[in-house]
Amino acid sequence: MRFKSLFALGILLTFTSSTLIAQKTIATGVWSAEKANAWYAQHKWINGANFSPSTAINQLEMWQADTFDPETIDRELGYAEGIGFNAMRVFLHSVAWKEDPKGFKSRMNKYLAIADKHQIQTIFVFFDDCWNPNAKPGKQPEPKPGIHNSGWMQDPGKPLNKPADFLELKAYVDDILRSFKHDKRILLWDLYNEPGNGDKNKISSRLLPKVFAWAHAANPDQPVSSGMWNWNLETLNKIQIQNSDVITYHCYDSPELHERVVKLLKLNNRPVICTEYMARLRNSTFENTMPMLKKENVGAINWGFVSGKTNTIYAWDTPMPDGAEPKVWFHDIFRKDGKPFKQEEVDLIKQLNSK
Repeated sequence: MRFKSLFALGILLTFTSSTLIAQKTIATGVWSAEKANAWYAQHKWINGANFSPSTAINQLEMWQADTFDPETIDRELGYAEGIGFNAMRVFLHSVAWKEDPKGFKSRMNKYLAIADKHQIQTIFVFFDDCWNPNAKPGKQPEPKPGIHNSGWMQDPGKPLNKPADFLELKAYVDDILRSFKHDKRILLWDLYNEPGNGDKNKISSRLLPKVFAWAHAANPDQPVSSGMWNWNLETLNKIQIQNSDVITYHCYDSPELHERVVKLLKLNNRPVICTEYMARLRNSTFENTMPMLKKENVGAINWGFVSGKTNTIYAWDTPMPDGAEPKVWFHDIFRKDGKPFKQEEVDLIKQLNSK
């Protein structure tokens, strides 16, 4: 989700030899490679986008009762169905659950019903180390003009100093997983987005193994994973790859480097899904990357869908304080009215999905 330099070939080769090939042991509760591959074979080629409705600046605004917006969700998932997307990645937030567990799960169920109507399965994300700390319930901030994801919230966005802090998060994960563990509308549980982002390695390295343990204990019908995103974070990468049922990762690099990443990750003999890619200004586009991912039978979930309050048409590191529309959008596919930023991209996506 956030700007990070990636993937010098030498680092990749080191990562492969030290972490991928060497992993002989499987953590307790992890699916066998055979089970994971059988699960993957039951699905058409998985492709879609990271989704929050254009009316939500962050996860809280998406999920809180006062701002949950099923009408916009329905309309915008209709755009996804129209181009053949069959999976959307959607972030949850523990603060919204803590304020109203029953209502939160009811809204999750409403979301799933809308997505299912549009023939879309959901990848739910629990935790996230990106952007702003200290999420608070209630009214969320307005977008800062021209600033990418100005209101997006980390989860947890505070230090975890006491055992009670972990117990609270465990209660959240347990409740959600046990409530939805048999729900066929859910494709995958993505347990932790970009652990270690924002120099949060210490918190992440303590929380990430616990989250995997909680998920494995719940034993959902759906696979669990956490996506690798920065090859320099070797300890976190090792935890992710040893504990994930299917391999997920992020890559905003050019297609040549991205394809090398794919080849290396496939050495694990497990399904591979890219849960973030496509940043036009970094030479990661639908035209040069999505066909490669389909050829490799790698799931393709791009960042951004409908331009809205998240401001992800603006680049990570290039704010436009006047709020003018950039000539080239960084992420996102559609305007709010359903018109695409670039018709050729939509035509390609529909072609790859035989629409």
